[in-house]
Amino acid sequence: MLITLPEVLTPDEVRQFRQHLDQADWQDGVNTAGSIARNVKQNQQLDDTQEPAISLGNHILRTLSRTPAFISAALPDRIYPPKFNRYAERETYGAHIDGSLMQIPGTNLTLRTDLSATLFLAAPDEYDGGELCIETQYGTQTIKLAAGDMVLYPSTSLHSVSPVTRGARVASFFWIQSMVRDSQQREMLFDLDSSVQKLTTELGASHPEVVNLSGIYHNLLRQWATPS
Repeated sequence: MLITLPEVLTPDEVRQFRQHLDQADWQDGVNTAGSIARNVKQNQQLDDTQEPAISLGNHILRTLSRTPAFISAALPDRIYPPKFNRYAERETYGAHIDGSLMQIPGTNLTLRTDLSATLFLAAPDEYDGGELCIETQYGTQTIKLAAGDMVLYPSTSLHSVSPVTRGARVASFFWIQSMVRDSQQREMLFDLDSSVQKLTTELGASHPEVVNLSGIYHNLLRQWATPS
């Protein structure tokens, strides 16, 4: 399941983010790459143990906690602290799959990467290339969103970032461990919750069918969820 979430950050928030990021000390992204990824990774990243990565990442987490569409789609159990990357001209990230397990910095907790997220922080007209290319059962999906928009996709997906040929692509990226591990179950819950929300708007929360469907949703979630 690939889901785009529009306007996770407002235009004003994006401007504030970019004021910090455009003045930040970017480092060679290969420093954080594994043995395989370092052969295909050419980009820049912030030190996520220092400012401004810490405060900007915390802002993203607070925002997501108030974003119903994200909660519904991800059913988050744990979220890896957001990281930040930048692709300047001729920089790219070849095809790869994200690591399955990650240690959450500063804790003894391990996160299973069920979902990957990219939050775009540069407008599409600021750069050429830099598309996020995700392999799905329906073929390759090419993603290039407005600044402030975010895409969620399965961490099991083979994906890449195409070479930037003009300007710079700036984004935040992170991973989510869901309370519902099975991707098909998670997708069904998301579809069901979306229908419940739509019917609630059309019929009202007290309508018998809305109450019935809401009960089915929560009973399925109760059966499938395995929070840590």
